[in-house]
Amino acid sequence: MRAMRKNERDKEILRLLLKDGEVTVDQLAERFETSTATIRRELSFLESAGLLRRTHGGAVQLEPMLYEPFRRVSPFAAQEQMQVAEKRRIGLAAAEMIKDGEIVALSAGTTTTQVGRSIHDRKNVTIVTNAINIGMELSQRVDLIIIMIGGFLNRNCFGLTGPSGIALVNEMFYDRAFISVDGIHPECGLTSDSPELGAVNRAIIQQSRKTVVVADHSKFGKVCKMLIAPVAKVDLIITDKSAPRTLSRDSPKMVWV
Repeated sequence: MRAMRKNERDKEILRLLLKDGEVTVDQLAERFETSTATIRRELSFLESAGLLRRTHGGAVQLEPMLYEPFRRVSPFAAQEQMQVAEKRRIGLAAAEMIKDGEIVALSAGTTTTQVGRSIHDRKNVTIVTNAINIGMELSQRVDLIIIMIGGFLNRNCFGLTGPSGIALVNEMFYDRAFISVDGIHPECGLTSDSPELGAVNRAIIQQSRKTVVVADHSKFGKVCKMLIAPVAKVDLIITDKSAPRTLSRDSPKMVWV
């Protein structure tokens, strides 16, 4: 591998970490053709920035998280274990779209959580979210501004819902929104198992200049309780390679990762 500058190595370390969950000093030194001492210094720097957690001989993602005791007894934990690799790839691809200075909305969900974890090397980005877990994870990131949307707690996904949250959503405009959904159907549109979460997502879409749905292949063909929006109302769907190659004539652009 050609010699990399430090910021390039840092970015690649974080990508490997998000992809595999952990890295070792020896593995990274060999990959980047540099000394183990250099790698240890870079891992320490990334830890001080709140981007990873050092271990003996390497590093892991910032998991277990601040909310780990609550996460273990929540359905969210089981949902996170479904299509793990696919969600990580989708999260990485989505986060690459975010530009310096943008205001970005992240809805509650396991895939949007991966988007949040994948935001690196960006300056002056504001994250607006109704997901308590995303807010807690990103609270350690001194380079991000976090705004929480309030409301009633949905314990299944740590999402906040209700009129007060929607009112706050409607007071802002977002450069980009990343939305998790429970179902994607060419005729029935984007749907949610929770009417309350679906209503928040609909409000976010209405206030966003660009809306991106992040969803693995298991969501395609499903129709759930609450209509969020027709598929034509969003700009892009990022999914994995097992998802269908087409939806409908009016479907948005799709990216398979």
